Amino acid sequence: MDILKQEVDQLYQTLYTQKLSELNTLHQSDDNEQKAQKFAIKEAALQLFIKLPTTDKNIIWANIYRAHVARKSGIDISPETIEKVKSADQSWIKSSGHAFEEMVKDLANKALSSEGINIHLQRDLSVLLHEGKIKNEGRDMQFIKTNMDSSAFDLFAEKEGYVFGFIQAKTSIRDRVTRDREPSLAAMGHFLWSIVFVLDGDFLRLPKFMNMVRGGTDMFPQNGWHGLYAFSLPDSVICDRIYKLDPNLDNFKQHAVQAFSEWKERRQWFDNNWKAKQEVRTP
Repeated sequence: MDILKQEVDQLYQTLYTQKLSELNTLHQSDDNEQKAQKFAIKEAALQLFIKLPTTDKNIIWANIYRAHVARKSGIDISPETIEKVKSADQSWIKSSGHAFEEMVKDLANKALSSEGINIHLQRDLSVLLHEGKIKNEGRDMQFIKTNMDSSAFDLFAEKEGYVFGFIQAKTSIRDRVTRDREPSLAAMGHFLWSIVFVLDGDFLRLPKFMNMVRGGTDMFPQNGWHGLYAFSLPDSVICDRIYKLDPNLDNFKQHAVQAFSEWKERRQWFDNNWKAKQEVRTP
């Protein structure tokens, strides 16, 4: 098996290097690496399937996979170990995402404990709805139930039995920021407070993502959220509607209090243009 591995490694690397050099010579700079590795995978499989007709094809393919991972990552590990790592990573993504939501809930409720505002997980809100403790009516109730079924939002802000805020909590948002933005636009269109918590706001260094939050450009004329709150955030991107959380979440607390007051007293003006005042500036 070691002989097979060595042969696959050498063939894959040779094919990849040759194809990449050819593409670079032709000045085809778009996705040259991807094109070269796709060629190397296909061509190595074709050659080895013909050359080694009695060898199980899945073993050949697994060794090509191993050669690809080794070239890409610099780490030579068996396909079995790769699968274990992938499984562990998927488990981490699922568990850490839910853990982050619950952490945000706990921190937010601690910050809001004196204001009568409660942050609920989806399952908590389901219980309150079932018990008839939510007072929203008509379009509000329909919107709440629809978005709970779709899992578009992770947390909900409530005071005095009224759900007034829809909250997303994401450890990683860059790859799905467009999908998260659409439900937020819908929430603001229903005159509801819509915000997002992120673990790391470094992706906002890219103007595209900052504009998705703030709006005001040809591509993104409308702000995507009333506010984005980040636990980690480069100072250069702290600005209008993008906030770095302080240890006590004081800025979020002030904004939540203002949001409920505006929602209750002047809801007809509580659209996407609404913006919290008296922002807490953080270093």
